Amino acid sequence: MISPIITAVFTVGYLLVTLWLCRGLKLDAKALALGGVTCAITLALSSIYIPLPTGSAITAGSWIPLMLLALTYDRRLAFVTGWVTGVLALFLLPLWAPVHWAQIFVEHLVAFSCLGYAGLFGSDKKWKVLAGVLLAILLRFIGQVLSGVIFFSDNAWDGWGAWAYSITYHLSSKIPEGTVTALIMLALPLQTIKKAIGGDRK
Repeated sequence: MISPIITAVFTVGYLLVTLWLCRGLKLDAKALALGGVTCAITLALSSIYIPLPTGSAITAGSWIPLMLLALTYDRRLAFVTGWVTGVLALFLLPLWAPVHWAQIFVEHLVAFSCLGYAGLFGSDKKWKVLAGVLLAILLRFIGQVLSGVIFFSDNAWDGWGAWAYSITYHLSSKIPEGTVTALIMLALPLQTIKKAIGGDRK
């Protein structure tokens, strides 16, 4: 009984806070174009993946476009683009086919939009970039772990409980992909990219 309660509190809290952070966003032609391109690239990279022995998978850098949008242009646009991406993933990515309608709120609307939190602290210093990236990864991890506990507990390995299975399953992919993503984001010339696209609207 405790698992559904934890999941509901996290999901509602996340969506409310993220909606609040989106206040003031103006979707002009430039924002729509950047959001559309980011969404398309994210979906394309998400469809290229390396399966792991645990059953999880590492994608071809699919977290980077939304994080880059948040760090160089507007995190609010990254949140909204993430929501659109999550919805489109239902239809375009076989691995993201939901097993229950509630999974859409617990996982799909969290796993992509949370990448916008990479820009929460700014991008003028490396430690701010790292803090934002780690927060985004943590939120994605939590959302997907809760989804695994609630909707995929039947897939747990023999002798493993739902929580142990879901945490291990997702750690197996989040640690390597998160490490590579963080290193790439720290290496990118974010300030140069920001100036080139006229970012920092937040």
